Amino acid sequence: MRKKLSTMQARERFGQLLDQAYYRGDEFIIERRGKPLAVIVPFEEYQKWQRRREEGFKVYERLWEAHKEFSAEEVEKDVSRAVQAVRQAKR
Repeated sequence: MRKKLSTMQARERFGQLLDQAYYRGDEFIIERRGKPLAVIVPFEEYQKWQRRREEGFKVYERLWEAHKEFSAEEVEKDVSRAVQAVRQAKR
């Protein structure tokens, strides 16, 4: 379950929040004046995010390695042209 808390509520209940995240899988969004500042999530969930992030970077590294003969400027121009083509096609 995902819950929102103020920074003061989080400070007062920090140990309880950690237990709920660990044992029940609860997630907490910590806010100050309605603005989200941080999140408490179960460590297992955090590890999943890290693995996905690392896998994503591996894909980029493989793509970069396979196409290293192209400069960053060339790639940027190609991407810009592709974006413009898609936007024009949507009109």
